[in-house]
Amino acid sequence: MLEMDHARFERLVVDELDALPDDMVDGLDNVVFVVEDRHEQDELFGLYDGWAITERERYGMGELPDRIIVYREAHLNACADETELRAEVRTTLVHEIAHFYGIDDERLHELGWA
Repeated sequence: MLEMDHARFERLVVDELDALPDDMVDGLDNVVFVVEDRHEQDELFGLYDGWAITERERYGMGELPDRIIVYREAHLNACADETELRAEVRTTLVHEIAHFYGIDDERLHELGWA
């Protein structure tokens, strides 16, 4: 298990988010990124909490932002070093952003992002 405090892990997530292609993140509307220590299912790396853009009918009327949550402990438990951690965080971010765009888990598996 890799050791990393919450603040350092959060900076790593921000760095990996900043490194993603602009065309992937420019379309994100009303989405916040959150780092939490763990989900009740310990092995869960990330979660998209919101309505996919493909499922929105009327939007823009003061809704709370959608959330993309990255779980720190699951990542640290799965990774042996920081290089592996960065790759896993990047995969999680792409996976959860894809859910915002309406791409389901089956398609993500086909694309190698699950």
